[in-house]
Amino acid sequence: MTHSKGRILQLQNYSVNDGEGIRTIVFFAGCPLHCLWCANPEGYTGKNRIMYIQTRCIGCGRCTRVCPKNVGMNLNDPIERDKCNGCGKFAEACLENARKNTVTEMTVDDIIKKLETQLLFFHNSGGGVTYSGGECTAQPEFLAELVNNVYDMGLNQAMETSGYFDLKLLQPTLEKIDLLFMDIKLMDDKKHAQFTGVDNHRILHNIAVLGKQRSDIVIRVPTIMGVNGDDDNIRKTARFVKRNLKNPCMELLPYHHYGEDKYQQLSMPYNAELFRTPTTEEIHHLNKIIEEEGVHIVSFK
Repeated sequence: MTHSKGRILQLQNYSVNDGEGIRTIVFFAGCPLHCLWCANPEGYTGKNRIMYIQTRCIGCGRCTRVCPKNVGMNLNDPIERDKCNGCGKFAEACLENARKNTVTEMTVDDIIKKLETQLLFFHNSGGGVTYSGGECTAQPEFLAELVNNVYDMGLNQAMETSGYFDLKLLQPTLEKIDLLFMDIKLMDDKKHAQFTGVDNHRILHNIAVLGKQRSDIVIRVPTIMGVNGDDDNIRKTARFVKRNLKNPCMELLPYHHYGEDKYQQLSMPYNAELFRTPTTEEIHHLNKIIEEEGVHIVSFK
């Protein structure tokens, strides 16, 4: 029995987009990158933050009566938002689901029990478990413990990562991963820092090292017009992939607006006008550039 706890955003069952077969995605909280377009901004930190859906609030006041910090009902008020320490009582008291906790502490045993309910789907479809986030490698000790336990269950394991991690620390864990999705957001270092908050040196280094060791890496590019969906960036990315991966393959993931409401619910700024979803024709054009550079196009969507 294990007692260490990880900070988890959610477990999503019946996924078919992040590895083979039917999968459960384990979303870890916390990420060293702060991508301006992130669909899961609640995963920026490992701290629980309360999502506030104002249209559901009926003004009953139950939340304020249990809150140890005397936070007011309206979390869109910056003063009230700043008072909140994320203890969770505020959301637990809400009967209308107008307030939601974003992070749950779970043990490995907690997660294993939930995975065991999905074994029939995993075995019949050739599926398994995918670790995502946030950034799953931001909790390396808990991730290692979970991966070891799932490995002992004989399940297929995949990982989605930004690539921004200590490779020496993560190497034993990565050896038990069957499929590794790694992002390259931008090849230009300064633009990468501008849009994600960190440079891309560690990311590119880790991909280059791992690319020589294993043939099960898929490079994903969250493709955003106005940020990284230009011919030059995609061609440079493809050339890097061709040069550094044993089995060079890429998947373009068109930007979407699914996470936009979360920014309002978390009282976070979001500059939607900076980002545009590529058209089908634009994705087709960019895929042709990738193939011209000798890189195979894959799709898990």
